[in-house]
Amino acid sequence: MFNISGTGTMAGFMVVMATFLLAGLVKGVIGLGLPTVAVALLGLVMTPMEAAALLVVPSLVTNVWQLAAGTNLKRLMHRLWPMMAGICIGTMLGAALWSGSDARHATAALGVALILYALSGLLSIRLSFPAGSEPWLSPTVGAATGAVTAATGVFVMPAVPYLQALGFSREDLIQAMGLAFTTSTVALAAGFAYQGSLHSGTAGGSLLALLPALAGMHIGQWVRTVVRPETFRKCFFAGLLAIGMHLALKGLF
Repeated sequence: MFNISGTGTMAGFMVVMATFLLAGLVKGVIGLGLPTVAVALLGLVMTPMEAAALLVVPSLVTNVWQLAAGTNLKRLMHRLWPMMAGICIGTMLGAALWSGSDARHATAALGVALILYALSGLLSIRLSFPAGSEPWLSPTVGAATGAVTAATGVFVMPAVPYLQALGFSREDLIQAMGLAFTTSTVALAAGFAYQGSLHSGTAGGSLLALLPALAGMHIGQWVRTVVRPETFRKCFFAGLLAIGMHLALKGLF
């Protein structure tokens, strides 16, 4: 596995640093997107699972930061724990299922996940669910998110559209996404440990990637003051769509 703590080339090191700087910038501007951008761009030069392994520390730190910024964590955990349990179960089962699978299949799956996420953002799709469906739908969505996480390293689908459909205030939605992303990151790290792919070299590379990610978030918070977040958001989803199509075709053909 490529890692940025010593074995990669200087060119590879710069690619990873630049990727996490950009991913952090995106998160700083629109409040999400660090894992998605990082895995999407790194997926162009390495397997999705290698990219996801480098993501563990930056994703965990930035999402705990996002999670801790809100004021309703206890209430959100009480409401969303079935979804979080589903994420953990789906990720671990998915890790066992995808262990040793063809990297091309994972690349194609990553591309499809990015396409779906980009289209949902560009088309401003908002889902709605029947009253009383949350008790069974939350663990189902959680398990599906976990399976996608294990296959691609991306944990926005279908978690983000589902959380948006629950009618949270903006502050609670951001904190709820932070909770889901933090759970997904911890479950993904556990999946890597199960596969035996989480070792000191990977952990060191992931820790080093935290520095440009935090720097990017700081820059992104400044960019947010001079660029309309909605305009930036559309560019973000358009870029993801292009990358997703490329990865899907690369994995399939």
